Parts: sequence; structure tokens; C-alpha cells
Amino acid sequence: MLRTLSLQLHSAVTGSYVSGTYSVVFVNCPNEQIARDIARSVLDKKLAGSVNILPKASSLFFWNGEIEEATEILLLIKTKTSEVRVLSSYVRLVHPFEIPELFSLPMDQGDVHYLKWLEDSMED
Repeated sequence: MLRTLSLQLHSAVTGSYVSGTYSVVFVNCPNEQIARDIARSVLDKKLAGSVNILPKASSLFFWNGEIEEATEILLLIKTKTSEVRVLSSYVRLVHPFEIPELFSLPMDQGDVHYLKWLEDSMED
């Protein structure tokens, strides 16, 4: 948390972006309706500023010792890195999978105007 506060302070003082201030969270969903429901709910709760819904991702994975195949819908959720834990906990609560695919990658670089919009869109 201290790191997050120092990143925000640095960004505010210098007007520059500090790598890792924002993240993209990846979440696979079993169908488009569930993907849309999760996307809308994280936006409504201001846990994210933007969500892309990418259709028909082919997934292969181990489940109960067997290789499984599925067609899933991928969510790309853009959020503050400081919100990833809360966002992840919420998604686990509402997601129908026993163990949803849920991970994040920090944004290394980005357009300063987009990142400012992302920040502003998550404000109350």
C-alpha cells in the first residue's frame, strides 16, 4: 500500500506515469452473458475503468488430471494496481467457476491522456 501511495504521489507531482500504477486483469468466463454481467458489476462498483470482452477464446487446460477444452470469453479489465486484490476477491465471489482464471499484469507504459481518463473514471 505504501508503494501505491508513493507511486500516486510521484505521478501527481511530476505529471508523469510511473510503471505499474495500473494493471490489466485477465478473467475467462464460460459465456458472454456471464462476461457482460461481471464487466458491468465491476464498472458499477468502480473497481475498474474499462473492460474489453473478447469472444470465443479457445482454452486447453488440465482439470482433475485430464486435458479439457473449452470456448470461453476473455475479459480484459483495466484498473488501478491498488484495486487488483479487491477486484479479484469480488470476481471470485460472483464467478461461476470453482477456480476462475484470474491474474493481472502491470501496465508498463501508456498514453498519458488514456491513463488520466482511466484514473478519473474510477473516482466516485
